[in-house]
Amino acid sequence: MGLLSFLGFGGNKVKDALRRGAIVIDVRTPQEFDQGKVPESINIPVDKITANSERIKGMNRPVVFCCASGARSSNAATMMKQKGLKEVYNGGSWYDVLKILKSL
Repeated sequence: MGLLSFLGFGGNKVKDALRRGAIVIDVRTPQEFDQGKVPESINIPVDKITANSERIKGMNRPVVFCCASGARSSNAATMMKQKGLKEVYNGGSWYDVLKILKSL
């Protein structure tokens, strides 16, 4: 098991989800989001994920969460799994998700 897998980042699963049209939700603060982001990503701060859970489920697409390091996105993914979302992934940092998208 690689280090990223141990930390909860599923690189190949994230890549596959992105290939299939996953929505990228960045859970950083709006200020952080404005300083750099994945194109076409949506900003929903981690403390607003639960309040937006029905909206997220209603997107009917796989969801890849990202943040600055992977900690907040891990929390968001866990919250949405608890809300019944099946295809949810912790993409780690927004920059890592951006690199994956550029490699597709």
